[in-house]
Amino acid sequence: MKRLAIALLLAPLPALAQPAPEAIGSWQLACVTDRMTDRTACILRHQDWVERPTVGAGLAFEILDRGGRLVPAVTARDLSLDSITRGLLAVAGTAQLRLGSNAMMEMPCNLEGRSLICAPRSADAPRAAQELPTAERALVRMAGLGSQTSASTQPTELRLAETTAAMERLRRQQPAGTAAAPAEPGLDLGGMLGRMQQLLR
Repeated sequence: MKRLAIALLLAPLPALAQPAPEAIGSWQLACVTDRMTDRTACILRHQDWVERPTVGAGLAFEILDRGGRLVPAVTARDLSLDSITRGLLAVAGTAQLRLGSNAMMEMPCNLEGRSLICAPRSADAPRAAQELPTAERALVRMAGLGSQTSASTQPTELRLAETTAAMERLRRQQPAGTAAAPAEPGLDLGGMLGRMQQLLR
């Protein structure tokens, strides 16, 4: 019985059909409308990875709506036990971000539902939102528990193009104030690990 329960916990969740993304400069916009609520949810992510997926989820550079403000973020979507190191970033991890020639900011990582989200602190959000549209590049480096980098690791460089147009397109698809609130932690990675520990006792 224990083996069966562990196997069920480890089994990957069924993949959901994803809409084909719309390319806007260096960005890709994918939106889907929930037919039960008529709420449109969009993901605007850079075409290149911060860290490409190998085993488990990759790290993406996205633009998210936070309190009606569009801000940059580093994300790992739909984590599973294959993505254990990504989950550890939520314990004490940060994403270091530098937009253009502006000063670096650190974005703390947290679990939102089954996704890792590293977004600006509330004090840094206005600056991040102001710098993002005109930045020609983003430098990103992960730090802390669960990262695969050190202080001497060179950051990932992402070239940014047509960011303003991509943000305007996102706003047309998902107007300010209509984005879903950040998901509350449910059966997240930590919860899955805790249940496995209980089964093994």
